[in-house]
Amino acid sequence: MSSVDTEKAAPPPLSSETVAPPPPPADYSSLDVVLRILLFGSTLAAVVVMVTGKQTMYFDVAGVPFPVANIAKFQNSPAFIYFVAALSVVCLYSLITLLGSFLFLSKPSCSTKTILHFAILDVLMLGLAASATGTAGGVAYIGLKGNSHVRWTKVCNVYDKFCRHAGGSIAVALFASALLVLLILLSLVTLHSRIRNC
Repeated sequence: MSSVDTEKAAPPPLSSETVAPPPPPADYSSLDVVLRILLFGSTLAAVVVMVTGKQTMYFDVAGVPFPVANIAKFQNSPAFIYFVAALSVVCLYSLITLLGSFLFLSKPSCSTKTILHFAILDVLMLGLAASATGTAGGVAYIGLKGNSHVRWTKVCNVYDKFCRHAGGSIAVALFASALLVLLILLSLVTLHSRIRNC
């Protein structure tokens, strides 16, 4: 036998350098709290603006000796009622999760399971807020522009104050939907950083 066969490969030399542990997962809990505060404020503002939007107009009616009052309010439209109800649910949800985020801020090592639950619930609330905003936006657009094909006349030239309230409320609700998208992305980034470090 040759000497090559009997020689064993030498083990690699031991390095005096130690391998650094992976960096801790990114902590975005303070940003989560700020976004949830903004979500609570925007949904509350959207609900309050829609509910307080009321306008009374007086019209002359043939055969009636005095003008007849007609009130425009959110209860007159099922789409606006759904808008107020849905955004009230999102507002309550944002308050509950805001309290949960405060608890997790004091205890930064919250579980990945909790973050996943927040992400799933945020997606559900985004669907609710976006559908309510789209529904109310469609009705508001008809009120603003009318529809000549089916002979629906516009009403915002008469009920201008009510239409401004509805439009402002829908714009704030759209901002709330964007905040929910940011919260979902934040949860996904946090989950990704935690899973990557496992």
